[in-house]
Amino acid sequence: MASSSHIACHECDLIHTLGDIPPGGAARCHRCGCLLYRPRHDSLNRSLALAIAGVILFIIANTHPFLGFKMGSQVRETLLASGIYELYFQDMALIATLVLLTVILVPAINLICLLYMLVPLKMGKVPRHLARVLRFYVQLKPWGMLEIFMLGIMVAGFKLAKMAEMIPGVALFSFMGLIFVLATILVVFDEHQLWERVEY
Repeated sequence: MASSSHIACHECDLIHTLGDIPPGGAARCHRCGCLLYRPRHDSLNRSLALAIAGVILFIIANTHPFLGFKMGSQVRETLLASGIYELYFQDMALIATLVLLTVILVPAINLICLLYMLVPLKMGKVPRHLARVLRFYVQLKPWGMLEIFMLGIMVAGFKLAKMAEMIPGVALFSFMGLIFVLATILVVFDEHQLWERVEY
C-alpha cells in the first residue's frame, strides 16, 4: 500500500493517510475505531483465476440444457434463456426483463469488467478508463441476483415434482458453480489495490 493512499472512515468520515499494512494487519479509524481496510492476500491473481472460471461456467450455463422435464415417455429439455422466452410470451414482459437483466446481463458484464481490469494488470499494464470501469463494476454488483433465481427454481421444482420428473442438466450444475464463484469473487476481490493503480 502506497504511503500517499487516502481513505475516509465509513462511520465518521475522518480522512486517513494509509501507509504499508503488514500481512494479517488492518487499518482502523483513529477517531471511532471502525475498520478502514484489511488487505487481501494475492487478491488480483485469485480474482483473475475466479473470473476466468466464471466465464467458462457462464458459457456452459447458457448453452447447455438447464432442466429436463419427463412426463411419461416424453422428455423436454430447456435452456436458461427458454424460461425468459416463455415469460415474455405469457404476458410477463416485466418479469422476463428483470430475469434477463439480473441473471444473464449483469453477471456477464461483471465478468467482462473483471477481465478488462485484471488481464492487463497481470501483464504489467494499466487498462484505459480503469477508474470508470471499476466504478461501474461496483455500482452494478448489487443487481446480480443469481441466488434468488436459483431459489425460485427450487421452489418451482418442488411444486412440479408431482406432475413431472425433473432431470437436472449440465447447465444447472454450472449455474450453481457460477453462484459460488461470483460469491467468492466478492470476498477475494480487493478494490483498494486497483485504485492504487489508477493514474489521476
